[in-house]
Amino acid sequence: MKAAKKTEPIALVLATEPPKHLSREAAEWWRTVLREFALEPHHLRLLRLASEAWDQAQAARVALVKHGTVYVDRFGQPRARPEVAIERDARLAFARLVREMGFDAPSPDSRPPRRGGQRW
Repeated sequence: MKAAKKTEPIALVLATEPPKHLSREAAEWWRTVLREFALEPHHLRLLRLASEAWDQAQAARVALVKHGTVYVDRFGQPRARPEVAIERDARLAFARLVREMGFDAPSPDSRPPRRGGQRW
């Protein structure tokens, strides 16, 4: 059995340029993050997910502006458009990923306080 060839992780190879499928806005944010932070390979994966979540939220926002937040179903009942949930979920994912990477923390060891003043 042959030994596996040791290669550079794909995240490190692609780290200098954002993924091609990202919007111009997300790609610029990618470049800004790479200029300001020293990222490990696992951070690059989180950065990619955060960038994709941002784009997904923005695409849903465009659809909501165009079509509104509610439609009337076949029974005449108002329903929230699917893009409402897509935007909400993508915003939450983006916020959590940014927090996970520590971009919003004043120091690497700090985390947002727990709700209700509970301690770990």
